[in-house]
Amino acid sequence: MITGRLDNLALARGIHDRTGARRRDQQWLDSLLAAVSTRLLLVCQGQVPVTRDHARLVFVDPEQAGPGDAFLLGEVAGEFFFTQAVEALPEGLVSAGLREIGGLLDARDAGLVVHAIALTSWHAKHRFCPVCGAPTTPANSGEVRRCTADGSLHFPRTDPAVIMLVVDDQDRALLGHQDAWPDGRFSTLAGFVEPGEAPEQAVIREVAEEVGVAVDEVSYAGSQPWPFPSSLMIGFFAHAATTDIKVDGKEISDARWFSRADLRAAVVEQEVVFLPGQISIARALIEHWYGGSLPGSW
Repeated sequence: MITGRLDNLALARGIHDRTGARRRDQQWLDSLLAAVSTRLLLVCQGQVPVTRDHARLVFVDPEQAGPGDAFLLGEVAGEFFFTQAVEALPEGLVSAGLREIGGLLDARDAGLVVHAIALTSWHAKHRFCPVCGAPTTPANSGEVRRCTADGSLHFPRTDPAVIMLVVDDQDRALLGHQDAWPDGRFSTLAGFVEPGEAPEQAVIREVAEEVGVAVDEVSYAGSQPWPFPSSLMIGFFAHAATTDIKVDGKEISDARWFSRADLRAAVVEQEVVFLPGQISIARALIEHWYGGSLPGSW
């Protein structure tokens, strides 16, 4: 069975200190938002301002942002960073989405943009209390939302999902295709962890449900946030105890075993298989098994 840890995953490189101990100090937060040295990352429908080469984020000072709730991201080397959702970015700024820039940014900016997009998305979708339905307001600089009626506290949601590369005794990798994808798109299998379920149990269940293959060993490989909008992708390698494929026809419409030679031929020589994007943990799992980089992506 293939094992190993995935290093330097594109969206798991954040280095900022989230300064959790000081988020309840409103006087300190106000002083930061009044300082021109504070950096603010604007988010507009999942897009953020970037330099023209997409290699760096572009920040504004708090006065340039206009009205709205600014949420603390954290601190790096004495510099403080906030984020704010806006309906439109200032004219003249170049914008891009996380899939475009996630692999180009340095560790500081990668961590900040993942945090900003996930946090602003959660606040936009949780304006009402799930207990009583009353409006909620942000508190602790975005760390939590508080119900205006019953005072209950609600924290940002992250949905754990497993993503796994299944390998058999012939060292072949199992990749699947969904009908919703264009022809030729193949990736690792994945699925959400259900209530009361351990991630390793979810791996075994999802593989059995989606392609009818039994898994008997599971090995943790790594994880990274996936804010589309609020997932945490937990990566695994898994060993197949059986190899007969029976796709469920719902989540997966086609699944195939690939040797390294098969995959290289399909991707490089025939160009009939397209692999996941470079920032995805799926791509990292595949290339770890393959033993090197492969060209192309979705």
